[in-house]
Amino acid sequence: MHMETMNIVMCEFTDREGTALEAPLYLPQDAGPQQLQQIVNELLHNKEKLPYSFYISDQELLVPLENYLQKNKVSVEKVLSIVCQPQAVFRIRPVNRCSATIAGHAEPVLSVAFSPDGRHLASGSGDTYVRLWDLNTQTPMFKCTGHKNWVLCIAWSPDGKHLVSGSKTGELQCWDPQTGKPSGNPLVGHKQWITAISWEPVHLNTPCRRFVSASGDRDARIWDVSLRKCVICLTGHTDAITCVKWGGDGVIYTGSKDCTIKVWETSQGKLIRELKGHGNRVNSLALSTEYVLRTGAFDHTGKTYSSPDEVKKVALERYNKMKGNGPERLVSGSDEFTMFLWEPAVSEDYRTRMTGHQQPVNHVLFSPDGQWVASASFDRSVRLWNGVTGKFIAAFRGHIGRVYQISWSADSRLLLSGSEDSMLKVWDIRTQKLKQDLPGHEDEVYAVDWSPDGEKVASGGKDRVLKLWMG
Repeated sequence: MHMETMNIVMCEFTDREGTALEAPLYLPQDAGPQQLQQIVNELLHNKEKLPYSFYISDQELLVPLENYLQKNKVSVEKVLSIVCQPQAVFRIRPVNRCSATIAGHAEPVLSVAFSPDGRHLASGSGDTYVRLWDLNTQTPMFKCTGHKNWVLCIAWSPDGKHLVSGSKTGELQCWDPQTGKPSGNPLVGHKQWITAISWEPVHLNTPCRRFVSASGDRDARIWDVSLRKCVICLTGHTDAITCVKWGGDGVIYTGSKDCTIKVWETSQGKLIRELKGHGNRVNSLALSTEYVLRTGAFDHTGKTYSSPDEVKKVALERYNKMKGNGPERLVSGSDEFTMFLWEPAVSEDYRTRMTGHQQPVNHVLFSPDGQWVASASFDRSVRLWNGVTGKFIAAFRGHIGRVYQISWSADSRLLLSGSEDSMLKVWDIRTQKLKQDLPGHEDEVYAVDWSPDGEKVASGGKDRVLKLWMG
């Protein structure tokens, strides 16, 4: 019998980094995603059957192989490479309605952030206050007073025990989320406004003690909340630091107006390497592991842990699983309309230059599973890219104002954007289309966050109200 008459095609399954799962094997051409799912689960000896999606040349396979081969005129004589991407077992419902509009801030809301377990919400505002909100009753819980100027950024520790805020005067304050009271005096040292805050990952150190702050004064500082002081100062940038991330391998990345990204070790604060390529200020940094770093040991199941050791163990398992075989990836977005994809542990050179935006790139963010990168730009669009190769996938258009911030659903299937045009929009990654318009804000939306448990979205902006949205 001739091979041709059997209608088979030689296929090789790989993970997203391109590592083959198994030697190439012959598959019937009439096999579709369902059959491929069964085959991969058997190849990997998965006790519980996992859902997968399949990609050929960055296109999701939604039809039997023969339809794909005919449509794209692919020769069956070559080995067909199929990328398998595990999907989240749970599904997040798209948000479609505003469940609460909560007044309380007297000036624009500049930042909103859910706690790692998704049970608490904090916001920072131009009125100098940090507020904590009760998500059960959807009412204000604590008004945290102490800052003397605008609260520009806030960050929860990945174990959920601390909340830190940074102000326009350069002061930082640590809060106890249970009481809304400051834990100790303000942390002073920065000479200009705070631009970003990032916590040391909980799988590296439990309970959470250290975080890093970036400032307009060109320095980043590592603070220890139990010692209540700055333990290391990272100096070397020649202009304001705009963004900072504490990576899962224990290094810190800082992006600056001086066009460079610096990589630091965190025991003494030594500069390890410098990532150069941007011709204008770096506005935003994102890590492929960021979602598991933010949530630590917490996931959509709501499970809680009794000891710090258990938290550390579970967080480390989640981190290693997320990271897979490849290195931690970094994406940077810049004022020159360009993004770069880096693998800083491997090379100082960027892996891919990502172009297409027509205005500054304001915010970049990896999907929780690391498969995608989304970028928000002042050109009024959101763009979607392959998170491993950096290849452009789709542009989401519909906003009529600058897009300020984006946030992913925990299952990586939906993306949320907030804009100058007062709208929030939810985009469907699979169809690459608009899923839901969320009107309701009366002015620019500066800040959005999708809760890690997937249940809620929070948004805030110039109209001074906080809105909660549900599915």
